[in-house]
Amino acid sequence: MNGAEALIRTAAGAGVEICFANPGTTEMHLVAALDAAPGIRPVLALFEGVVTGAADGYARMAGKPALTLLHLGPGFANGIANLHNARRASSPIVNVIGDHATWHLAADAPLTSDIESLARPVSRWVRKTATAAELAGDTADAVAAARAGAGGVATLIVPADCAWGEAPGPVAAKRIEPRAAVAGATVDAIARSLRGGKPALILLGGDSLSRRGQLAAARVAAKSGARVLLGTFPPRVERGAGLPPLAKFPYFPEQGVELLEKVGELVLAGAVEPVAFFGYPKIPSRLAPEGCHISVLAKPDEDASAALEALAEALGAKPDEGIRATREAFPEANGKLNSETLGRTLARLQPEGAIVVDEAATSGAQWFSLAAGAAPHTVLSLTGGAIGQGLPNAVGAAIACPDRRVIAFQADGSSMYTLQSLWTMARENLDVTVVVCANRQYRILKVELARADITQPGPAARSLTDLTPPELDFVSLARGFGVPGESVKTAEQLAAALGRSFAARGPRLVEALL
Repeated sequence: MNGAEALIRTAAGAGVEICFANPGTTEMHLVAALDAAPGIRPVLALFEGVVTGAADGYARMAGKPALTLLHLGPGFANGIANLHNARRASSPIVNVIGDHATWHLAADAPLTSDIESLARPVSRWVRKTATAAELAGDTADAVAAARAGAGGVATLIVPADCAWGEAPGPVAAKRIEPRAAVAGATVDAIARSLRGGKPALILLGGDSLSRRGQLAAARVAAKSGARVLLGTFPPRVERGAGLPPLAKFPYFPEQGVELLEKVGELVLAGAVEPVAFFGYPKIPSRLAPEGCHISVLAKPDEDASAALEALAEALGAKPDEGIRATREAFPEANGKLNSETLGRTLARLQPEGAIVVDEAATSGAQWFSLAAGAAPHTVLSLTGGAIGQGLPNAVGAAIACPDRRVIAFQADGSSMYTLQSLWTMARENLDVTVVVCANRQYRILKVELARADITQPGPAARSLTDLTPPELDFVSLARGFGVPGESVKTAEQLAAALGRSFAARGPRLVEALL
C-alpha cells in the first residue's frame, strides 16, 4: 500500500465521505487512491475557489469535514478566499495539498512555493508530511484537528514521494475534542447581571444559532427583558415559523454604535464583540461604548446552546416562554422587481426545509426580515466578507443534504467570482435554484462612495462600480455550463420561474432583472 491509499483509507475511517478536488500532477497517486480505497466520493470543480467554497458549504450543513484536493501553492492560493470565509465560519475542512517530491524542492521548479506560509492565515492546523510511513497518522491528526471544538480548517501538505512511497497502512481515527462546557459560575454571574435592570443585549453566534440555542435565548429574553440579535453574518442559522423572529446586528457601524449606545449589558453567546467591518474617520473600531459591560457567556468554541438553557433555568424562565414567529400568508407581489417584491416572492414560495445561501448583498436585505415568517429553513451567510462564496457553498450544501432544496440567492457581481460552480451543479445534478439579483452594478461600492462624501463620482470611479457595458447575460452563461435558465423582470414572472424550478430535479438559474 502506498501513502496516498493509506491517507484515503484513514480519512474514510474517520468519517470523511467526500473530496472536492482540482488536482494536478503532484496529486496523481492521491487521485488513483480514490479508486483503490472506495468510500470517499470525488467531486470535480473547475476552479479551486469552488473546491474550497463547496467544502465550506458541505461542512456547515453536514457538521463534518470534506477533503479538498489542491495542486501545490498556486492551486491552494486560488482557494484561499473561501477558506478565509470558512475560517470565520469555524467550518471543519481538511485541505490536502500536493507538493513536489522532497528531493525535488531544491531544484526550485516553476511551481515551487512556500505552501506553509500561504496556509497558516486560514488554517488552525498545518503540517507537512515528512515520510510516506507518517502520512496516515498525519491524516488522522488533520481530521481530528478539523473536528475539534467548533471546528476549523486543517491543512496537510503531501510531498509527491510521500504519496507514492510504501506505507504500513491506515490508522484509526483519533478522539475528537467536543465543545467545552461553560462553567456554572459564569452562568450565575450573567444571571445576576441581567437581573440588575440595565438595558441588555444578547448577541448570538456559534452553536447558539441552532434551533435549540435560539429557543433558549428567547426564554432568557422573555424573563429578563433583554433584546436578542443574530451576528451580522451568521455561518448557519435556522429561521422561519416556530423560531424567534430575530434580526441581525447592523452592518454599517453608525447603526451599530447607535444600537449599543443605550445598552448597559452586552452578553456574547458564542459570538464575538461587534466591531466595524472597516475603519472610518471618527467611528470607533469597537462599537460598544465605554460604559457597556461585556459578558462572555460562551466563547465560539464552547457549548453556547447549553449555556443559554442553563441561563434560562437560572432566571426561572419557563420552557415555553419567548416569542416565536408564525407562518405568514404573504400576499402575492406584482409589478417590477425590486428588493421588496423579490424578497416577498421568494419568502412566500421557498419550500419547507430549504437551504438559502445568501450572497444577495444589497438586493437581499428585505428578504431576510420577511423570511422570519416563511416556512422553516436554514440560512448560510457570507461570514468573512470575501465574495464568491455563495455558489460554491450551494454546491456543498446540496451534496450534504440531497433531500433539501438549495437556493443560491446571489448578487450578480459576486457570482462572477466563482461562476464555474454551475458546471459542478450540472455534472452532479444538484437540486439548486440559483436566483441572480441582476442590478448590473456593484451597488455596495456606490453606497460606500456616498458614505465617503463622494457624491459626484467621476467617470473613472463610475466605471469601477458599474457592470455595463457589456451586460452580463446569465441565461447564456448558465447554458454554457449546462444549467437551464430564464430571465424575469416582474414578480409574477419570478413566481412562475421559481415554481418551475422547485417542481423539477436538478439545477436551474433565474436571472432577476432589478
